[in-house]
Amino acid sequence: MDAGAAPSGIEDPGLPNAGAVVAAPAAGAAEVEAAFELPRIARALRHRDFRLFWGGNFLSNIGTWMQNVAQGWVVLKLTGSPFWLGVVGFASSIPILLFALIGGVIADHVNRRKMLIITQSVMMVSAFIMAWLAYRNTIKVYEIVLLALLTGIAMSFNTPSYQALVPELVPREDLTNAIALNSAQFNMSRVVGPTLGGLAMAVFGAAGNFFLNGLSFLAVIVALTRMRSVRGENTPEGGLWDKLKDGFRYVFSHAEMSSLVVLVAIGSLLAVPYLTFVPYFAREVLHIGVTGFGALMACSGAGAFFGAATIAHIGVVRRGTAFVVWAGTGFFSSIILFTFSRSFYLSGFFLMAAGYFMILMVATINSLLQHMAEDHMRGRVMSIYSTAFLGLPPIGSLIAGSLSHVFTAPHVIAGMSAVAMVGTIFLAAKPAKLEPKPHHWSE
Repeated sequence: MDAGAAPSGIEDPGLPNAGAVVAAPAAGAAEVEAAFELPRIARALRHRDFRLFWGGNFLSNIGTWMQNVAQGWVVLKLTGSPFWLGVVGFASSIPILLFALIGGVIADHVNRRKMLIITQSVMMVSAFIMAWLAYRNTIKVYEIVLLALLTGIAMSFNTPSYQALVPELVPREDLTNAIALNSAQFNMSRVVGPTLGGLAMAVFGAAGNFFLNGLSFLAVIVALTRMRSVRGENTPEGGLWDKLKDGFRYVFSHAEMSSLVVLVAIGSLLAVPYLTFVPYFAREVLHIGVTGFGALMACSGAGAFFGAATIAHIGVVRRGTAFVVWAGTGFFSSIILFTFSRSFYLSGFFLMAAGYFMILMVATINSLLQHMAEDHMRGRVMSIYSTAFLGLPPIGSLIAGSLSHVFTAPHVIAGMSAVAMVGTIFLAAKPAKLEPKPHHWSE
């Protein structure tokens, strides 16, 4: 599953180490294999291995979003409590916080394709177990929590390898486009998956969604086994702890890198958890059924897709980190407006806006970090990004779920987003750290 892949620029001599980034496709990866002319926005699909990677992950991500729809609905049906939504969100994402950094070290020293096959297989088994329990109508909320935890552990090792594999599949001149297309397929799946998930639940029930998700992992596993141009393993030098320290030292010795990590951490801790509570807003605030819930999630995904498309078509971002701050402000404002809406159509619009601005923010951060990082450090840099982006939302979900016992859930989500906005603006007021040089996008 793609965890925030996003477009970026190819060249910027002003960025730290930008000139030292070397994509490492093996023989054949850089060859243009498509026999037909593709639009510029899709040119990375000329490469066979990337086509396989892109298509397999698209199908797998659709299945994941179908499961998310069913999982949130089942938790509410079993407990009727937003607290348990927060617990499940915490269980599924806390492993990222605990293990993604280790996964980044591993990603820099192993065959990333084999690593992905193992982690995708674990997630597939988890989905099938969930489907069996739901089919027998014996599923309990603690079983959902445990299986979400297992999936999260697999994802924590999957994500750094996933992020770091992309430069191996395309030559450097197509890397920006490849990251953009990965972001687009992830966000298209956010539109298609919840829509299909709502329809499938109405026809087959939650068990059908879990089962279809299990099947969807076969698509990416088969794609990975058919790839040809992926580098082998590197022999690790030094201990695990030393490698982790090297990664942090590398990131925080570059002011722009560390500022970007802090910005994504603020948004992920205080704003991204709103997604965990969309089922609550659908059922308890807007009083709509599962199909309406699927439509709300599709609106969020549609906005995110348009965000990815916007990034892919931008010619030049002159103040990259300032652009991130602007997008973040739009993201936080949209969430706050969503919490005050009592109209299904307005709620859908604000979720679309939130998805749009969120992708503008995290896609730009992902892109800048990818192109600042030297190849031998990319796994660790992206693991730090993944820890901030995917590891902190469970903490935020747990905080929001706990505060919902004292305040209403809409007030909690709005308040946390307001704090995120203030923190982002405060960080932006420090010009010494937030003064990146012009960032040129390839599109």
